[in-house]
Amino acid sequence: MSFTQSLPVAFAIGAAFGCTLERAGLGDAKKLAGQFYLQDFTVLKVMFSAIVTAMLGAFWLGRLGLIDLAAIYVPETFLAPQIAGGLIFGVGFVLAGLCPGTSCVAAASGRGDGLATVGGLLVGVLLTGLAMPLIGGFYASTARGPFTLPQLTGAPYGVVVAAIVLIALAVFAGVERLERRA
Repeated sequence: MSFTQSLPVAFAIGAAFGCTLERAGLGDAKKLAGQFYLQDFTVLKVMFSAIVTAMLGAFWLGRLGLIDLAAIYVPETFLAPQIAGGLIFGVGFVLAGLCPGTSCVAAASGRGDGLATVGGLLVGVLLTGLAMPLIGGFYASTARGPFTLPQLTGAPYGVVVAAIVLIALAVFAGVERLERRA
């Protein structure tokens, strides 16, 4: 499939994911803030479900020989800049009440906070690009190469998949108990 042929597929997948986020209420900053106050775990449940579903899909499609997992791109790890980026992301998430994906959903739904957050994201990307000559050394520092959980733990891929599924089930059960108490 060529790049131009894959664009409609990518658009359809993105639109479906956006619709799913909106239906789950994740375009609402108040709903997302509930996660930080340990009152509403919808974000955790939706996103963890999506991650586990994608992981299981990739695992089984690979086992059935329908996809080559070795051909899937795994981005490199740059420890210090990714920690700094995670902190900036976290502060922005707390201040806006939205992450990049949910801010796009909120903006597409006509919410002002979503539009403002998307605007802030675009300004941040622009400023980062303009500052790249100054921060390029830091940006490329502490390279660790691409690595995965099986590489990090030394455990076989199937064992890691099974462990994450068990962790997800335990987290979902624990979250249900917390939500009932709240």
